[in-house]
Amino acid sequence: MFALKTFLVAAAIASANALSSTLQQVTANFGSNPNSVTMFQYKPTQLAHPTPLIIAMHYCTGTAQAYFQGTSLAQLADQHGFIVVYPNAPRSGGCWDVASTQTLTHNGGGDSLGIASLVRYAIANWGVDASRVFATGTSSGAMMTNVLMGAYPDLFAAGSLYSGVPYGCFAGPDAWNSQCATGQLIKTPQQWGAQVLSGYPGYTGARPKVQFWHGTADTTLYPQNFYEEIKQWTNVFGVSQTPTSNLTNNPQSGYSRASFGVGHTVPEHETDTMDWFGLSSLPVPVSVNRRGKRANTLMYT
Repeated sequence: MFALKTFLVAAAIASANALSSTLQQVTANFGSNPNSVTMFQYKPTQLAHPTPLIIAMHYCTGTAQAYFQGTSLAQLADQHGFIVVYPNAPRSGGCWDVASTQTLTHNGGGDSLGIASLVRYAIANWGVDASRVFATGTSSGAMMTNVLMGAYPDLFAAGSLYSGVPYGCFAGPDAWNSQCATGQLIKTPQQWGAQVLSGYPGYTGARPKVQFWHGTADTTLYPQNFYEEIKQWTNVFGVSQTPTSNLTNNPQSGYSRASFGVGHTVPEHETDTMDWFGLSSLPVPVSVNRRGKRANTLMYT
């Protein structure tokens, strides 16, 4: 097992070395950031224009650098020309603030406001397409993805969550909520939906679409959280909890869209996430300018 882990780490490092660019800390003053969340940007040498943006958030004990190396989002950014920002949780345990009233409230503060400020800055200064901003994350990062979907629906078009919990499930004075984590926090769809709506009171605009991945053998964030997420977001969207389709062995053998037989955490399926975000159809960002030379942007519609 140790040799396998060593090989996988080496492979990830080798893959990162083959990228067109490098991970860089965002040093600009990008706006209100009460918890001093640090941001790291991967910007390919060739960009689609206007440029999509993905916010990619790590798990507890993780870092922005670890998530950069441990996922293939940067490689996909090279292929399709989008920017990836990897926030770094500001506390020693590496977990995100998904519990405070501040972080769960639109412009209320917490880690979520720092991330939202970065998104607004990127739209204003990096040429990011305001209609193509997305979030994804694993475990604690999946929880923060849900927080962003609820508190900042005006900024995000979609989210993809790997092994998370419903929006507001960890709400309270403590960073960890055992009742939620073990799947014992049960609410009605209406109660869960109302919790999402409380994140941005009075908001009547479009809501981001949400994709969940969870393993039925998860003993860290129990699989009941997957079903509570379904209750929550089907209520928000006003749709039935009965699936309109149920695919087996998809996206790989042993999986369904409910992801069974997997523990904590579900392995990231970045290409499927790209499909969900609508970015897989973006062509490879290589274009030719009027003088026949390669340019660093690509137009799409």
